Amino acid sequence: MKLDFLSKLETSPVIAAVRDKNFETALKSPSEVIFLLGGNIMSVGERIKAAHNAGKYIFIHIDLADGVGKDRTGLAFLASIGCDGIISTKASIIRMAKECGLITVQRFFAYDSQGVDGINDILANSNPDIIEIMPGVIGKIIERFAKGEIPLISGGLIETKAEVTSALNLGAFAVSTGKS
Repeated sequence: MKLDFLSKLETSPVIAAVRDKNFETALKSPSEVIFLLGGNIMSVGERIKAAHNAGKYIFIHIDLADGVGKDRTGLAFLASIGCDGIISTKASIIRMAKECGLITVQRFFAYDSQGVDGINDILANSNPDIIEIMPGVIGKIIERFAKGEIPLISGGLIETKAEVTSALNLGAFAVSTGKS
């Protein structure tokens, strides 16, 4: 199943990442994969069924799914009702989900060099099928908040003169960096 899933992403690389209220839109989208960011134990079964009926893979963000246990039993429940995979930031959940036969996506938030450096250690411990690094577009965030009345300092993972210049050109008032 993992190889088929990766093949789908190769031909259709945009994943519909939605909350419950936008689920129907995701079903009608050209995306072949849905990341359900939330949901609950009462609705997750019908969401999985609807996604499969539309020919789509569906992953449940287990950290955000209300009422579904964040444990081996909760993961076994998702596997038993046809869930294709899960998303989590937690290594222990990733390991348990793999044991239940689910495809695993481990989500990381890259906000500073220490956090980024630690990703390899976590990956060695959890061994997910796929990783997701967030945010994907930091420049957009700088531009959005630089327009406000409060001066914005851009920091984290800035290492080169080009990265400093880019942040300043996007509207940052200043830049903080651990590199000299």
